[in-house]
Amino acid sequence: MEKYLNDREFEKFKSLIYNESGINFSDSNRTILESRLKERLRRLNLSDVMQYYSIILKDREELKILLDSVTTNLTRFFRNIPHFKTLENYVIPEILTYKKKSGNKYFRVWSAGCSTGEEPYSIAMVLKDKLPPEFIIEVTGSDLSLTSLMTAKEGYYPDSRINGIPGKYLDRFFETKREGYQIKQEIKGMVKFDYHNLKFESNLMNLDIVFCRNVIIYFDKTAQESVINRFWNVMTGHSYLFIGHSESLFGMNTKFEFVKTGWATIYRKFV
Repeated sequence: MEKYLNDREFEKFKSLIYNESGINFSDSNRTILESRLKERLRRLNLSDVMQYYSIILKDREELKILLDSVTTNLTRFFRNIPHFKTLENYVIPEILTYKKKSGNKYFRVWSAGCSTGEEPYSIAMVLKDKLPPEFIIEVTGSDLSLTSLMTAKEGYYPDSRINGIPGKYLDRFFETKREGYQIKQEIKGMVKFDYHNLKFESNLMNLDIVFCRNVIIYFDKTAQESVINRFWNVMTGHSYLFIGHSESLFGMNTKFEFVKTGWATIYRKFV
């Protein structure tokens, strides 16, 4: 099959994307990058891929658009039920016990790589349902895709996107709108969305839980360790990390402790 990019061009784009985001392209997923570049050149009416390379070196907004286009935004409400069972039945009770001793009424969660918002909204619904009413819930969803974040902020999902939401939550936290459902302000008010590149530090602190599922799988080991250690730095001394079921911290230089629950495996920070 003829390649859209020659090897030198591929290396240039590959290096730039890696340096800017930590996303690592190899020969096995090269076609994804090539197809996204084809689409951007078509939209900009350009024929020279290296002319486009010169543009993204100077234009940060166009670079953001490219990074947006090469990210994978597959998500759904309550994706991976064992994780949410673990959240409900293990993590929340563990953290609540600790917070009651300290008198801390804040519960902070980061959904890193949140795509179109289903994950942070799912987390917010569980916390609203399970936590005592005096707790202040703060859920932050972040992503590299500005397009996905716009959908997340709106909080509207068509009928085809609400599969997996427990009936009690659908009735309580959504209202019907057009051909779909709108998340009520009761939940929207708990969740804020922000553009964030995991390659860099966030402005978040004192996090009780971090969800970063099916994101670091696109990074090489060096970038993975950097991301995981940055999570450690912004989490409380009694907190939990959820990563994708096909991802692992095995072999990484990290301080997180492996935890096997009755539903899923997660990681915790106890200091």
